[in-house]
Amino acid sequence: MSSKKPEILATELVAKSRLFQVEQLHLRFSNGVERHYERMRGAMSGAVMVVPMLDDHTLLLVREYAAGTHSYELGFPKGLIDPGEDAMQAANRELQEEVGYAARQLEPLYQLALAPSYFSARMEILLARDLYPSRLEGDEPEPLELVPWPLADIDGLLARPDFSESRSICALFLAQKKLTLGGRSR
Repeated sequence: MSSKKPEILATELVAKSRLFQVEQLHLRFSNGVERHYERMRGAMSGAVMVVPMLDDHTLLLVREYAAGTHSYELGFPKGLIDPGEDAMQAANRELQEEVGYAARQLEPLYQLALAPSYFSARMEILLARDLYPSRLEGDEPEPLELVPWPLADIDGLLARPDFSESRSICALFLAQKKLTLGGRSR
C-alpha cells in the first residue's frame, strides 16, 4: 500500500448548485493507474454541530424538516461556518438561531469527515454548557421544535425512528463519553 497521494492531473467543474459543486478529478496513482473520481465541494469553511446541555442531565435537541428523507428528524443544532467566523462563533450563533440559547462554555469534542470519498467538508462537534436565553433570527422556514432529552435515556433516544442522522448519533456518543467518563476531547 502506497502512502503517496495520487497526482491530480486535471480538475473539471461538472455541476453546481447553490450549496455544492461537483468536481471531477483525473488522478494518477503511484502505480501508474489513472482514474476519474467525482467529489462534492461544499463550504470550504466547514460546519458545526452542537450538543447543548440545558443542565448536567438534559440534552437539547431540535426537530426539523430533512429534505433528503422528506421527514422530520430529531437531532442537534447544526450549520455552516460563515465567512469570518470560527467554529466557536458559528456554534454559538447556531444555538441562538435554532435553540434560543447561547453558551458561556463551548468545548470542541471532535472533527468529523462527513464522507471523505465524496466530500471535502468537515464538521466540528462541540459541547455547549452553561446556557442562557438568547435568540437570533435564523434561516429556517418554520419554527424548530425544541426537545429536551434526559442524558440517562440514551437508549430511548436511539430507539426513536426520527433520531437517525449519523452525525447526531456520533455527537451523542462523543458527548456522553465526555460527560460521563470524563473522556478527552480532540
